[in-house]
Amino acid sequence: MKHALRYICMVLGIVALALGVIGVFLPMLPTTPFLLLAAACFVRSSERMYRWLIDHERLGCYVRDFLSGKGIPRKAKRAAIVTMWVTSQLSWVVIIAHVGVGPLTVAYAGLLVVVAILVHWYIGYRVPTREDVCEAA
Repeated sequence: MKHALRYICMVLGIVALALGVIGVFLPMLPTTPFLLLAAACFVRSSERMYRWLIDHERLGCYVRDFLSGKGIPRKAKRAAIVTMWVTSQLSWVVIIAHVGVGPLTVAYAGLLVVVAILVHWYIGYRVPTREDVCEAA
């Protein structure tokens, strides 16, 4: 089981890394949250991949700045919050469209809204904001 979890974390880390890299070029796809997810997955699955990400010339600063308490750029926060709200609301709309309105779908929609509010609060108010863009180390 331990090896399976390690491989799952590795695959999830690679997917998150790919989305983070794509987010560098697409304005509505957040870079920092995906790179943080990749780092969290790599720290549990591959020390080599984690070191590579942390030491990377362009990508490493996003993770290093967050871990050191400098925060994430305002643009990354905005993109993460908007993307989270849009995808969470689209999710419950799709579920209701396919399943219909019922007690479980309403509970699901309510849960998504509560989670979205908590994530919005955490990213918006608890994580420090830095104005500058990511600079190479």
